[in-house]
Amino acid sequence: MDRRALITTAGAFALTGCATSNGDSSGYNSNQNAGEKAATYTRDELVPTVSDFFGVTVESAGAVIEKVFGDNGRPTGYIAGEEGSAALTVGARYGSGLLYMKSQKAPQQVFWQGPSVGFDAGGNASRVFILCYNLFYPEAIFRRIPGVEGSAYFIGGMGVNYMRGDGLTLAPIRAGVGLRLGANIGYLSFSRQRNILPF
Repeated sequence: MDRRALITTAGAFALTGCATSNGDSSGYNSNQNAGEKAATYTRDELVPTVSDFFGVTVESAGAVIEKVFGDNGRPTGYIAGEEGSAALTVGARYGSGLLYMKSQKAPQQVFWQGPSVGFDAGGNASRVFILCYNLFYPEAIFRRIPGVEGSAYFIGGMGVNYMRGDGLTLAPIRAGVGLRLGANIGYLSFSRQRNILPF
């Protein structure tokens, strides 16, 4: 092999090594790469699931799913669970549920908690169905996700708002007494175990 061929081969090897190193150095980049093959949920799969979960009509479930799909597309996972919250200007929210992803054989148990600040008082308990976007493996859910101010929608007796952070988007859907969405802002912190403090 002549000198020029050797230099070219070495350069190609160095570039390949650098690309691999950069891709592995960041969990977020790995999340993006995994997303290229992530399976998503369709409207037809989720509408009956949401309808059964909340005990509402297929039409009501379809209306809220259409809204979220129109804004964000098809989710890579969802969380079905329950939560409770209380507030007197400053409040807190606690919840737990199961994270479902097509790439996983069994659902992942998750917990969440977070503070809120707003013009409201009282408490509620409700079921919550969270659509997850750009979530490509279960461990990526364990982080703090802020709410997006002014993004609450009420459709078919259900409310949905959006939460975004580090490329991940969540769309929690709540019904009935759980519709305390537009009166406060805050964040949710997801964890593997239940935490007493909401921070």
